[in-house]
Amino acid sequence: MATRDELAQQVLALSQDDRAFLADLLDQSLVEEGGMSPEELAAVWTVEIDRRIAAYEAGESGAVDAETAMKEMREKLAEHRNRISQ
Repeated sequence: MATRDELAQQVLALSQDDRAFLADLLDQSLVEEGGMSPEELAAVWTVEIDRRIAAYEAGESGAVDAETAMKEMREKLAEHRNRISQ
C-alpha cells in the first residue's frame, strides 16, 4: 500500500480536472463524516467569510498577495513535515 506522501505525489501529478474531482470527493466525504449537509457547510463558510471581511474592513486583519501567501504556506508545510518525520 502506498504511503500518504506517495499517494499525495501521485494525486498532484494528475490533471487539474482530476485533482478538482478528487478534491470535491474528499470534501464531500468530510462533510458526510462531520454530519453537516452541503447547505449547512456553505452557511458556516458564509458566516466565516463575512467575519473575515468585517475584520479586514475594520483594520483588525491584513492581507497578503497570493504569491506571498503560497510561499508562506509551502514553508510552513515543509517545516511541519520535517517535524513529524523526525
